[in-house]
Amino acid sequence: MPQVLERADSRWSWVVLLASLVTQALTMGFPACIGVFFTDLQRDFKASNSETSWFPSILGAMVHGGGLGMCFSFQSGITVLGLYFVRRRPLANALASIGISVGVTLWPLLARYLLEALGWRGAFLVFGGVFLHCCVCGAILRPVATSVGPDIKEVSPPPSKTPTRSCLATCISTIRYHLAFDVLRHNMGYCIYVVGVTWMVLGFSLPHIFLVPYAMHYGVEEYWAAMLMSVIGFCNIFLRPVAGLMVGRQSVAAYRKYLFSVAILLNGLTNLICTVSADFRVLLGYCLVYSLSMCGIGILLFQVLMDTVPMDRFPSALGLFTILCGIASLISPPLAGLLLDTTNNFNYVFYMSSAFLISAALFMGSGFYASEKKQGGQAKVEDILSETTPMQGLTLESKDSAKKQLCSENMYVTSV
Repeated sequence: MPQVLERADSRWSWVVLLASLVTQALTMGFPACIGVFFTDLQRDFKASNSETSWFPSILGAMVHGGGLGMCFSFQSGITVLGLYFVRRRPLANALASIGISVGVTLWPLLARYLLEALGWRGAFLVFGGVFLHCCVCGAILRPVATSVGPDIKEVSPPPSKTPTRSCLATCISTIRYHLAFDVLRHNMGYCIYVVGVTWMVLGFSLPHIFLVPYAMHYGVEEYWAAMLMSVIGFCNIFLRPVAGLMVGRQSVAAYRKYLFSVAILLNGLTNLICTVSADFRVLLGYCLVYSLSMCGIGILLFQVLMDTVPMDRFPSALGLFTILCGIASLISPPLAGLLLDTTNNFNYVFYMSSAFLISAALFMGSGFYASEKKQGGQAKVEDILSETTPMQGLTLESKDSAKKQLCSENMYVTSV
């Protein structure tokens, strides 16, 4: 069967966008419903909060850095958007991230219904059938056509005189390339981004896991507790397209990384609302405010990465980033569960989340500013050097003539 190639910004790009939206709804939206099963899993297995927290932590780690199941679907759906969209890339990322909002809205409600009807074991069987729709989304992703130059006859390279590298050296070189260690070493912006976002993930996922158990612990009915997460997702469905249009403007492009840091900072400050009261009205107000900051993080998370690294290195940069985020997702919930077992107070979980988010925002904002200042200083030095060395852009003949001219002037001065 002949391979079908598509071009960037074509009509098929919008079909790919729809496939990416559905994929993100199925994969990244699913962890939002884990809190619905938290109490039942804890009761059936007679486990502590720390032990039960390993279930969502392993799930989050595998989604980000596993290479299995949802990880393949999620990463390919994100990467392909950068290839199919060039001019409208920020808008495409914002529209595709609506899938996460749709998933956060629908998954908790579906999980609550299936838990009551079939139990958590039956619910997980139904979830497995739902995830098979990722195969349909994957079938939509066609190769993207690239510009090809004139035909050139292939000439076999001469045999290399350098000794062949060992298998271990080849493996190490391959791992360094595909995990973007070269980008991490030479691109300061990417280094700041990876460290900051990995630190952010340590606190970002905690409200998604512990909000529902927190509300149920203080007397909120199970249905309304599950509804809290759906409120966050429902608000994001309408907020993300508007925010995507705003951050997609060229006048805002230079400030996206700072807007991303501000969104993380607001997200951390918002979590402190939960420590005030566990009343349903207070938690509902928290969800409404939280959805604003979550919207900013969602639409800028991958767009800032695309702005930081070249697109030909984006898949490798995304791979290293997701592996580190997977490690953070594996560590964070058990630590929060252990803190909850020790203190028996949910407030400390939200304090922990806020501390990670606020410190990550301050680190990224200051790091981006310092890196930009350093690059600006280097650019000024290069401009000064280029002005003081006018012969740099001349051809060989013009350089020779210029040298002759300078020599004649020097001879004239010495004769005087």
